[in-house]
Amino acid sequence: MTFAIHGLAVSRGIAIGRAVVVASSRMEVVHYFIRPDQVETEIARARNARNAVIEELRRLQEEMPKDAPGELDALLDVHLMLLQDQALADAIRNWISERLYNAEWALTTQLEIISRQFDEMDDEYLRERKADLEQVVERILRHMKGAANPVSPPLAPADAQAPAPGQQLALDGAVETPLVLVAQDLSPADMLQFKSKVFAGFITAVGGKTSHTAIVARSMDIPAVVGARAASQLIRQDDWVIIDGNEGVVIVDPTPIILAEYGFRQRQNELERERLSRLRFTPSLTLDGQKVELLANIEQPGDGAAAVRAGAVGVGLFRTEFLFMGRSGNLPGEEEQYRAYCEIIDGMQGMPVTIRTLDVGADKPLDKAQPKDYYLNPALGLRAIRWSLADPAMFRTQLRAILRAASHGKVKLLFPMLAHRSEIEQTLAQLRQAQVELDARGVAYGPVKLGAMIEIPAAALTVRSFLQYFDFLSIGTNDLIQYTLAIDRADEAVAHLYDPMHPAVLRLVAEVIEASNAAGKEICVCGEMAGDISMTRLLLGLGLRSFSMHPAQILAVKQEILRADASKLAPWAQEVMDSDFPAKLLEH
Repeated sequence: MTFAIHGLAVSRGIAIGRAVVVASSRMEVVHYFIRPDQVETEIARARNARNAVIEELRRLQEEMPKDAPGELDALLDVHLMLLQDQALADAIRNWISERLYNAEWALTTQLEIISRQFDEMDDEYLRERKADLEQVVERILRHMKGAANPVSPPLAPADAQAPAPGQQLALDGAVETPLVLVAQDLSPADMLQFKSKVFAGFITAVGGKTSHTAIVARSMDIPAVVGARAASQLIRQDDWVIIDGNEGVVIVDPTPIILAEYGFRQRQNELERERLSRLRFTPSLTLDGQKVELLANIEQPGDGAAAVRAGAVGVGLFRTEFLFMGRSGNLPGEEEQYRAYCEIIDGMQGMPVTIRTLDVGADKPLDKAQPKDYYLNPALGLRAIRWSLADPAMFRTQLRAILRAASHGKVKLLFPMLAHRSEIEQTLAQLRQAQVELDARGVAYGPVKLGAMIEIPAAALTVRSFLQYFDFLSIGTNDLIQYTLAIDRADEAVAHLYDPMHPAVLRLVAEVIEASNAAGKEICVCGEMAGDISMTRLLLGLGLRSFSMHPAQILAVKQEILRADASKLAPWAQEVMDSDFPAKLLEH
């Protein structure tokens, strides 16, 4: 039966494929594709873990005291029966050999399928056996975790052939159906594993338009819908699914007519992409000849190539936190960071690179195992520059690596979430100390321009003080909107209140741009507002001439710039600023 699930449109485009549902397990389970030559190894891992649990339970039975309740022995018999069920073993083998799932993923996938079968049983006793199955599976997973601990395995092997969105995927040499991922939620570290574009799109039950799940989806340029609350319960493994990333709609089990309609829309989107690609080498100039700088936001050292292909003239924001995530506390050292920064600089072929220091906390935990309620209020807690200043040794390690990399190219150093003059002074003192430490070691380093993120209302309101210390400013509109409107941008329950066009937000943005231009300092917008084509003309009218966004958004924004007459936009932008309902004026 065809039905639709509504969520938030966060990454445009159409994806059509079979659903891969990632079950929400009580244990942390990694999900990644294996190579065909790894199939037997994964099957053996699953089999060995199962056999180990069987031996463990048999040993428990043998050592059980004579006065133990008979029900306990019967329960162990049930668990042993489930473990020795050949149908379960065959199903896990099939997920590994046919879908190339890793063993843990295969096991939890089959658990979900069987659990639903238990839920549909009329007999209450049989329904309750689902808990036994879950306990058995968790025992197997614990053995797997102890036997093999892959370090942040990718969802696909590094040498896998990645399809473009909408194309078919060949994992084992045979052409297979495109896959779309369905999950309760995905961490930023999980999202980075999509860089190979193994999935044609994804759906999550939670999240907002500027949650980092959504941001990374846009950077990968794949269709996505978040905040689709019932998705992980209503969509089943292998269901045909259409993701309409333009409207925020997920269609499950579509009819042939609906499939044909969305297939046509998908082809239209691909034609539009091809048309925009012709603008890659076109200079970014308004109709009246004003030059506009289009920069790229990137998350990984290897993303520089995509930025160059999109026509970026530099990196306006490298989010270094993704170098630190999912490492179980084993943070990257100075040498590892130095090599990563050098890789970006080399990849940008002499163009400038802006490196932001570590920005973790809130919806970007440093370790995925860290509970979400670790802080009372993560968005207002120890995050970004506060985290760095609380750990000076870690902070200076990063600063030394960036300074050393600056000897190989044009580097700008950007500090996130500054709000107080004392924080600025402490930050600059740490930078000077890092330089002293490099001097003491006789290690070469290069000059860097210093910048501050304006993402807290307090920083926007005292921007002139910031301009005394920094060479450039960068407006992080995602957090600026969040903090101005008191909205958790990762919470779909209040997503409808997240409003870039709120008069208070626009006035703060306008004041920062005006003050920076008056002081002759560089000013850039690097939040999601920069890549929103509905905001391009307004930002131009406010005097912005530097935009930084995900590479996938650059050509669409460039098209808007080429069509704009900046000299005529300033009066209209002022009219928008003076309005109580600026969004209405933006529509015309």
